[in-house]
Amino acid sequence: MHDHAAGNAFWLSTTSPMMVELAKDFGFTRLVFDLEHGLFDQSALDLFTPFCRAMGFEVYAKVLGPNAPAIQQALDFGADGVIIPHVEGIEHAREVTGFAKYPPLGTRSYAAGRIVTYGAPPPGFFEDSNARIKCYPMVESAAALADIGSIAQLPTVDGLFVGPTDLALSCGRQRYAFDDADRAALAAIATAARAAGKPWIMPAWTEGERRFSREHGVGWMVTLSDHGVARGGFAGAVPAMSAEA
Repeated sequence: MHDHAAGNAFWLSTTSPMMVELAKDFGFTRLVFDLEHGLFDQSALDLFTPFCRAMGFEVYAKVLGPNAPAIQQALDFGADGVIIPHVEGIEHAREVTGFAKYPPLGTRSYAAGRIVTYGAPPPGFFEDSNARIKCYPMVESAAALADIGSIAQLPTVDGLFVGPTDLALSCGRQRYAFDDADRAALAAIATAARAAGKPWIMPAWTEGERRFSREHGVGWMVTLSDHGVARGGFAGAVPAMSAEA
């Protein structure tokens, strides 16, 4: 019934169970928590993350920043993966993506708790976690775009997540307009991901962005947000009611 939503993600800036339930009802299978810009605190995440996973969602946390505490905390709460903002060139990417993977692959610190059902880690836990937990650096700077081929090949990177607006601004453009320059940057990211055998992920809010993304082999897309559906509801209902007068 809701073929579009299957495999794609719903973007959350708030811890609204209602939005999660509606996203589930309309067929979404992934959630992105915008911890960087959204309204989340530790107590809320401790409850909200397992709630969303119990609802059957894959949960990806766009963390507060490219540092170990932010990345590790989101994973310790039970997220299936992290989206890391503000990644620069290859050496920075190598360092910060390592925070999402246990040694010897990375440098993630182990914390007992939810991720091991409050017991001891079973045999193979660290290797299995490194394979299961996804690490997606954001491509939202000119430096990251310049090194995109090398970043995509890092063993600590499981895919590339696009930050279109910040990328356009970082490259000297006045805004993200999905114009020729923006599309060329997106195509370069898609090419790098494909060469590395990894997915690229696109926040695709418009029909044109979604078509372009599918044509370039996107792994999955973020296609609706809590803010967007709320505003869309008002934008549709209020003019319609005004026209009744």
